[in-house]
Amino acid sequence: MKSMKWLLAASFLLGSYSSAGLTGANAEGILAPAQPPAATATDRLDLTMGSAKMLHNGAVYQSAQPVASIAGRTFLPFSSIAARYGYKISYDAKKKESTASNDRHTLVFKIGSDVAYRDGTATKLTGAPYISNGYLMVPLRSWGEMADSTIAVVGKTITLKWSSVVVPPKPTASFDVQPAEIYAGQTVVTYVDRATSATGLPFVDERWTGRMDVFPQAGTYVVTREVEDSNGVWSDPYSVTVTVKAPNLPPVADFATDKPTYRIGENVTYTDLSTDDENAIAKSTFAGNDKAFFEPGDKSVTLTVEDSHGLTSTITKTVTVTNEVLYTKDEYDRLFTPLGDIYSVDGAAVLNYPAYKYSIVNEAAQMVRSNSPETLVQEGIAYHAQMTGNVRFMFHNVNNIGYPVSVHLLATNLGSGPAKFSKSAMGMGGPTPSPELAGKLSTSRYLTALTANPAPVAMTIAPGETKEVLPEIAKVPLKAGDSLSSYADVYSDKELLYNIVVVAAGKDPVAELDNLTVMPRDGIHTRGTFYSADRSIAIDDRIGEQPRRVMFGDVGKDAFDTILDGIDETSGQLEYNRGNFGVLYRMHLSHVAPHTLISLNARGGLYTGAFLVNGQLVTVANNQALRSNTQASVLYRTGDNEEPVDIVFTIASGSNLPIAMTFTPLPPVRQ
Repeated sequence: MKSMKWLLAASFLLGSYSSAGLTGANAEGILAPAQPPAATATDRLDLTMGSAKMLHNGAVYQSAQPVASIAGRTFLPFSSIAARYGYKISYDAKKKESTASNDRHTLVFKIGSDVAYRDGTATKLTGAPYISNGYLMVPLRSWGEMADSTIAVVGKTITLKWSSVVVPPKPTASFDVQPAEIYAGQTVVTYVDRATSATGLPFVDERWTGRMDVFPQAGTYVVTREVEDSNGVWSDPYSVTVTVKAPNLPPVADFATDKPTYRIGENVTYTDLSTDDENAIAKSTFAGNDKAFFEPGDKSVTLTVEDSHGLTSTITKTVTVTNEVLYTKDEYDRLFTPLGDIYSVDGAAVLNYPAYKYSIVNEAAQMVRSNSPETLVQEGIAYHAQMTGNVRFMFHNVNNIGYPVSVHLLATNLGSGPAKFSKSAMGMGGPTPSPELAGKLSTSRYLTALTANPAPVAMTIAPGETKEVLPEIAKVPLKAGDSLSSYADVYSDKELLYNIVVVAAGKDPVAELDNLTVMPRDGIHTRGTFYSADRSIAIDDRIGEQPRRVMFGDVGKDAFDTILDGIDETSGQLEYNRGNFGVLYRMHLSHVAPHTLISLNARGGLYTGAFLVNGQLVTVANNQALRSNTQASVLYRTGDNEEPVDIVFTIASGSNLPIAMTFTPLPPVRQ
């Protein structure tokens, strides 16, 4: 009856509070609607005489001590039963009192005393609490009454039931303030909602304190938010501390030159002296800042700087150029154009340079060129060849099949014993929509790999086994319109059947191999196997004192770089490697005169690629391309003494031939 009376009283009080519309004050002192009344739920705890097993709302728990019976009275372990009711327990060693408390009651038991206290009121117990194996045991009947429970005993099963208040979970009012850096009077602040609701109920209201879209002054601000869900439950306040910086100032653009006036063709040095209050200049852009000027007069040079917040500053200064000539434009370009960069030449004059009559030594080297069809229009086998020993593979293809495909190199061991396979230097360009860029990248990367001389990567191919041996080229599929160019040096100690396979991206090339046929040639480009694919050129004469040229890829009657021939193993027909793509050239120039400029001049139109000059990679036209015979790219300059020069290169796929390597005297250096 006590428990029923308490529940009725609680219901009355809760109803009174709700109907009266009691409110609480928020941080601003405004009265807020009362939280809705809490709901109640019934808890059930099943115990068994002599057992430590407890079943609480269907979940199994282990008690510190079994339920005990002494002189017809049942005792429960105090700590275990209190935990199931949600009480917090404490012990006063001086008074020898154990206390269980929650937001509704405080229950106090004392060892050996048959009197306990509920909320300060004495209660006569049905038995005195005692200690069992270090744990306090309290009488069942008394606990049930003090904890507002009903008790039912059926055989050895004891069932306790009690009502508990279920407080609706509060929502959370969290939020983010963006951006991370906020400047007084400048930054428009965004508040990103991160509020959550455990009940899933929508939010119907919110309260903000300290929120501003633009903070007027530098300093520290606290922004607080509360949210209300549709059940009328308000969250606790959620606060974010916002640090506001002083207003950002624009940068100040400034620069200086190393002297006030310059001669025609004299180097101008520009020093950027721009400043920013946060030292956060993100971009500096000069206009008119030529490295040298070739007409007299006042030249306007402009510098614009931008800080990390988008504020800019611009300054324009005048550079004065006198009538005195230090270098002409042609002299200046030949002396100061950086390695790889482009300078202008007289294309007709280059053809008047005497062509050096060099001799070529063809060296035994196997090379496979897979370039026909250059434009892929179907899946299939682009080329196949049976080979052993060292082989250089060269691929260059454009995907016009209409969907993504990948190119694979497969090796099949047709012998009776295991074959050792390895790969070493490799260079790949693409996939990219630009065939010229693919050729340039593959050439420069292959030459770089040759210089690095990487350790071979080995594998074993069992008899009858087919393996993909260059997975690198298939890692990224070619989208429609993409180009791929690649070089790779491989080796095998047994004869292998190599298949260059093109299949739709995602297909297993090994599984597809037996279903594929050889693609027809395109009638323009080359595919085949070539057996003298390395060429050595030695020039022992002194070169560079007078303008000279060395031609490559020339098909005229006086051409020295003859076309390499081989065989198309898919048909058994004779094949000519037009352009000698894939051939590796090694030039040794024993005596290059002091102050000699070595350049590359495109004679057939667009050309780009790379050269190794004395072991240093020089990219032709750097981030551009030679596009006519009036352009040349700097490969090397000799110093004050005669010196030998070694040049290693291969013709870049996607480029046009012929090309002229020119040797011209540099103009004298003047002060």
